[in-house]
Amino acid sequence: MSIIYFLIGCSILLALIFLGAFFWAQCSGQNDDLYTPSMRILLDDEDEDEPEPRK
Repeated sequence: MSIIYFLIGCSILLALIFLGAFFWAQCSGQNDDLYTPSMRILLDDEDEDEPEPRK
């Protein structure tokens, strides 16, 4: 029965660590720009080194 109390304590500690990591990421600006990464895949990269196609 004491192992259940130990596991509950470990799970609460782990949840608090993840919650702290989440708040740290929010405060440090990890999710400031949500628009650019979703649009980057839709835009073509313009390479200067590519030769022009033949006509």
